[in-house]
Amino acid sequence: MSTLEARITAIRERIDAACARAGRQASGIRLVAVSKTVDETVIAEAVRLGVDHFGENRVQDAARKFTALADPTVALHLVGQLQTNKARAAAKIAHEIESVDRLNLIQTLEAEARKLADRGELAAGDRLPVLLQVNVAREEQKSGCSPEDAPSLVEALLGCPTLRLRGLMTIAPLVPTAEEARPTFVALRELRDEVRLRYPAADLETLSMGMTNDFEVAIEEGATSIRVGRAIFAS
Repeated sequence: MSTLEARITAIRERIDAACARAGRQASGIRLVAVSKTVDETVIAEAVRLGVDHFGENRVQDAARKFTALADPTVALHLVGQLQTNKARAAAKIAHEIESVDRLNLIQTLEAEARKLADRGELAAGDRLPVLLQVNVAREEQKSGCSPEDAPSLVEALLGCPTLRLRGLMTIAPLVPTAEEARPTFVALRELRDEVRLRYPAADLETLSMGMTNDFEVAIEEGATSIRVGRAIFAS
């Protein structure tokens, strides 16, 4: 067993254990391997080992790596802060954008995604899946809308015919223990439930929360998608 295979196996075992504690099925957890620090060769090896969702921070890096990979079974997630001037490139290559967090970005993404969809150039198909990133912990250095702004941004996304809202995303604070991140995950889940009551038509099935240091607690609190980089790629 290679080192990479051992790491992936260990992550899947930890997912299984967290699901068992929470009374959930591991099949309901999507593992997004955050590959921003590794090259195409390592990504290709991870694909061979069964990983099919990858997260990248920078649009230009993602375009280079995943165009070269050219594997239709792989889904690319953009998880880093997205500038409006990168919206067209992001919409063209991403299968899901997890870091939508403000109105002008929503409007720009919708306009660019519509043009690409009309030309059949949208990687995700006719509509581009997105997550609304919420800065639950209100950390000044992090992206994400405030919890108070989330409902109005959900409403804006529901009015976009070429964007498909799939749920919410957050990044927990870096804290000494995973347990200390639990309130952040609880808060995102509760926010999702509140927004669902206000907008019953919204698809909010995805809760993208939890990373290398805290994904097990996130799963216990309802995460359906986790973003793990360092524990897989050791970087």
